[in-house]
Amino acid sequence: MTSRTLIALVFILLLAGLATFLALPVAKPAWFVRIVAPHQPDDVTLDLKLGLDLQGGTQVVLQAKPHAGGQATTDDMNTARTIIERRVNGLGVAEPEVQVSGDRIIVALPGIRNPDAAIATLASTGQLEFVDMGDSPAQVGTRVVTSLDATDVPTGTVVYRTVVTGDQLESVDVSRDPTTQAIFIAFRFKPEGARLFQEYTSQNIGKFLGIVLDKTVLSAPVVRAAISDSGIIEGDFTLEEAQNLAVQMRYGALPVPLEVAAVRTVGPRLGQDSVRSSITAGTIGVIIVLLFMITYYRVPGFLASLALMLYAALNLSIYKLVPVVLTLPGIAGFLLSTGMAVDANILIFERMKEELRAGRTLGNAVEAGFARAWTSILDSNLSTLITCVILYYFGSSFGASIVQGFAVTLGIGVLISMFTAVLVTRTLMRTLVGLVGERLQSRPILLGA
Repeated sequence: MTSRTLIALVFILLLAGLATFLALPVAKPAWFVRIVAPHQPDDVTLDLKLGLDLQGGTQVVLQAKPHAGGQATTDDMNTARTIIERRVNGLGVAEPEVQVSGDRIIVALPGIRNPDAAIATLASTGQLEFVDMGDSPAQVGTRVVTSLDATDVPTGTVVYRTVVTGDQLESVDVSRDPTTQAIFIAFRFKPEGARLFQEYTSQNIGKFLGIVLDKTVLSAPVVRAAISDSGIIEGDFTLEEAQNLAVQMRYGALPVPLEVAAVRTVGPRLGQDSVRSSITAGTIGVIIVLLFMITYYRVPGFLASLALMLYAALNLSIYKLVPVVLTLPGIAGFLLSTGMAVDANILIFERMKEELRAGRTLGNAVEAGFARAWTSILDSNLSTLITCVILYYFGSSFGASIVQGFAVTLGIGVLISMFTAVLVTRTLMRTLVGLVGERLQSRPILLGA
């Protein structure tokens, strides 16, 4: 066994251990979760995220409420739908169903932990303003009038001048102070917003800058120095509150105000019996495939079965880390990619058997089998990946999130299958050849030849 093969084998064993630990439904140490999944640090079990068809969820109907004399246009509603969908994804709820129906937007949210907070985030207009408060800051939580409001405000009303609006933000992130563990929101402006912000802060040192969301004051810090393109928002935030606020800031203001017209619980479209039957059928199918590989290809088939088990663990791990929301079409994509993973092994082993029949040694046959099958494997998998990209693009453009789920799981599965079929199976075969190659060579029946 070469040193290269030994290093690859150690890497595969470590990867298999990590993937198995991630795939199992057991609690993980909090520090481990913060490292591998910093965007979901509170989920120590890293559960699989299920879609509406598998676990149900919450359906919210948002009604457009234009300002007096205004009317919600088709473009307004379509823009609002896009922003709502981005907000939902920003909350960690993937594969939502967001549809426009006249002057209403219907949102279906699969399995959210805090539906009230999520609904508030979706329905909020999300108009962020940085306003000049001079020497008299408004209290946090106070509703204020800004220069973006209508001009016919009552006489004597304090109107704060808007310096920069949220559409000038380039990035918004939630962070935690390593010393105090306090949660804050860090933001960065686009070039034009940075110019306006620097111009204001350089001329108003010692004054108060109000950070206002939907006319409610979030904070009013003192300008202590000129600030160019970035800053932070501090407050008594919980992690969830900060993440929800960051979502509103990141995806901008709705073009038309929305209010919650109805909220109802949606049951899973597939009954528990159907889900249980699907899992049973999938398990039986995988077992049959493994038995076929072992029976027909003997020792190589057994090694391919080990690689296939690692393939399944890696898929589940990635689904949890991304996270990928599993729906029935998504499961179909996973099962299809599983079949393609087996197909790659079959191509390799058949090539290897041809080389053995031609009189090559086992070591040479293994190398030649992998080398000659690689071109066919690469071509077929690239074709599938291109199809996945096309499906994902059209699913994104036309709001068909079901198609997107299928494309995502199929694409992930194809990439992992190339890794397991080529690197993992080949490393296991090289290890076997290095340990008992001569004995296997003299017993071709163990190689399925």
